[in-house]
Amino acid sequence: MRCLSDSLRISRWCSTLTLLTAVAALAGGDNPPADGFDVSGSDARAIALADSVMERMGGRKAWDDTRFITWKFFGRRSHVWDKHTGDIRVEGVERESGNTYLILMNLHSMNGRAWLAGKEATGEELDAMLDRGEAAWINDSYWLVMPYKLKDSGVTLTYVGEQKMEDGRLADIVRLTFTGVGRTPENKYHVAIARDSGLVEQWAFFADADDAEPRFRTPWHDWKRHGNILLSANRGDNGHTHIAVLDKIPETVLTSPEQVELTTPEIENEPE
Repeated sequence: MRCLSDSLRISRWCSTLTLLTAVAALAGGDNPPADGFDVSGSDARAIALADSVMERMGGRKAWDDTRFITWKFFGRRSHVWDKHTGDIRVEGVERESGNTYLILMNLHSMNGRAWLAGKEATGEELDAMLDRGEAAWINDSYWLVMPYKLKDSGVTLTYVGEQKMEDGRLADIVRLTFTGVGRTPENKYHVAIARDSGLVEQWAFFADADDAEPRFRTPWHDWKRHGNILLSANRGDNGHTHIAVLDKIPETVLTSPEQVELTTPEIENEPE
C-alpha cells in the first residue's frame, strides 16, 4: 500500500505542478496581459510564445520603461511618440496635393494642434487632422511594435502550428484575432516566430478573420537594439528608417511646429 500511496502522491503532485505551470503561463509572470486580453480564449502555448518573444526583445520592464520612440514609416511619415504620456508628433507630405502636414496631439485626450501647408487648422479641419494623426499612429506603430502588443486588450492568441516561412526557416505560427478594439477589429494576423531566433520574423495579414488566404505577407527582419529593446526595420520591399529610442527629447518637439533634429548614439548590434 505504501508504494501505491507514494505513486498517488507523485501523480497528484505532478498534476498540481502541471496546473500551476498552466496558470503561470496564462498569468504571464513577468509579462502580465493588458486588461481585456482574452486569457480564457487564448491557448497556453500561444501565450507562452508571446512571453518568450517579449523576453527575447529585451523584456517587459525594458519595454515599459522605454519613453520616446521615433521612426519614419516607409519613407512617408515621421513619428515621435512619448509612450508614457501618449503625446505624438506626426508629419509628412500628402501624396495627392503635395502639401506638408504636421500634427501634435495626445492620443488619450485627442486634443492637439495641426498644420496643413504651413497653415494652422481650426474647427472641423482640425478635428479631421487629429483623426488623421490617430489613424496614422495606429497603423504605423503597429507595423513597428506589434510583437510588443501580442497580449493587448481585445486580443485572442491561438497556436496554429509549425510552418516554414517564405525564407525556408521553421517557425511557430500564432494567430491574432480581435474583439472590440482598434479601427479594424475584423482583421486577423498570423505571426511567425522563428525557431532559430525566437523573434517574430514574418506576418500574414487577413482583412477578415474568416478569410482563408492572407492579403499579404511580409518579413520582419533587420532586428537591432535601440535603447534597451529590439526593433525590426525590414518589411521586404518597404521598411522603417530613422529608428531611435530616446530617454529625453526637447519639450518643443511635442509642443511646437519648430523643427528639431533628434540624434542618439544608437546601439546597432545584432541580437545575440
